[in-house]
Amino acid sequence: MSEATASARAPLGLLKTIIVGLAGLFYAYAVWNAIAYLVTVAQFDLNAYGWFVLIFSVLFPILAFAAAFVLGRRRSALDLLVVMVAGLGLVAVFWINVVALSAVNLTSLTS
Repeated sequence: MSEATASARAPLGLLKTIIVGLAGLFYAYAVWNAIAYLVTVAQFDLNAYGWFVLIFSVLFPILAFAAAFVLGRRRSALDLLVVMVAGLGLVAVFWINVVALSAVNLTSLTS
């Protein structure tokens, strides 16, 4: 087994596992919050654009977590932490945009 293959299969380590676990809880909260908002706003008879925006707001934190994990898993623990926090910041900005869109112009999301 080559050194590159051995490092690719090496476990994350305790510190990285804790970082991924704690960051995962924040990403899961973003998903949970988006699902609750989707259920609440779905009562207003959403159009196709509304469904797309709100379902994508559920999927976006999952995609951001996966991208942050892939980008940071082979780096140091500090780099992994920075990538996870940057991903959370991106999720937060996206969520603020979704809430602002629905607060200012709910009619664009409904039929």
